[in-house]
Amino acid sequence: MAMKTLLRLWATFATLLLAAPASAQAPAGYAYYEIGDVAAPTPARTAQALMLMGGGEWDRGAFRWFAERAGHGHIVVLRASGAGDAGEEIYRDIGGVLSVQTIVFSDRAAASDPRVLAILEHADGIFLAGGDQANYVRYWKGTPVARLLNAHVRKGRPIAGTSAGLAILGGTTYGAMDGGSIDSPTALADPAGPAVTLVTDFLHMPRLAHVVTDTHFNARDRLGRLIAFLAAARQKDASAIGIGVDEESALCVEADGTAKLRTRNGGFAWLVQPRGKPALKPGRPLDWEKVRVTGIGPDSGFDLTSLRVTAPVFAGMARVAGGRLFDAPKAPALAR
Repeated sequence: MAMKTLLRLWATFATLLLAAPASAQAPAGYAYYEIGDVAAPTPARTAQALMLMGGGEWDRGAFRWFAERAGHGHIVVLRASGAGDAGEEIYRDIGGVLSVQTIVFSDRAAASDPRVLAILEHADGIFLAGGDQANYVRYWKGTPVARLLNAHVRKGRPIAGTSAGLAILGGTTYGAMDGGSIDSPTALADPAGPAVTLVTDFLHMPRLAHVVTDTHFNARDRLGRLIAFLAAARQKDASAIGIGVDEESALCVEADGTAKLRTRNGGFAWLVQPRGKPALKPGRPLDWEKVRVTGIGPDSGFDLTSLRVTAPVFAGMARVAGGRLFDAPKAPALAR
């Protein structure tokens, strides 16, 4: 009798563990969190879309747009630090989705874990959180996770990235593999140096093959470093251009390539289009005569296919001489 009671208690405990929304028993290499009904059928069709977020606080209208493109179904959050709090916010505060599952990677082996891959296969929308993009490169590049992220958008499903999550979506990525996050003066002083750690052949997103992305853009004065990244990228890719996104802002790209900016604080997206290819030597500062910079605001139109901007907020031709940036257009002050 005592043995039967013990078995029933153990079965009840095991059931509670499997049903728990917080971190379940996961193999070494990742932690897992879930909230909502992960088994419910997706109520609407999904659509291919990109949500390019500059970091900081989220624009909720952008997330509602993303949830709609995900068919109001199942969102998967991928990260390499933190816990399941972002999933809780998406599900409880923003709403409009059936479930959110969060996978927090701590080892490259997790990128081949069958459970992780099955969760990604089931995702209606994928959100790449902020953190350290070097960990994303180390854990995911050349793995089944990277292949599934590429396959996800080919299936007509949306993907989003904020901060480090946006940094890895471009065809050329600043991987921050030097252990830090380089600033504009340092990058312009030596764009061919070891601190400009660009990564290629990682993710392959629609219309981003020749794009280098950057984040926290105006707040951290990153125009100079994005220009330095483009100088290095153009040594191999003559078509490389840059897109920077301000904090609390999101560039929402539809399946046809048309995009609108959504922002909480009046921020912008920055389209950076240099001319030609500069000569680079390790240890030497950058010289580059013509770099067009265009500001995309909430009332602007932007086509990621043609790179055409209608109603730009600002536009101008910057130049770099001796590693110093001149004539860069100034963005209007952000609303606070």
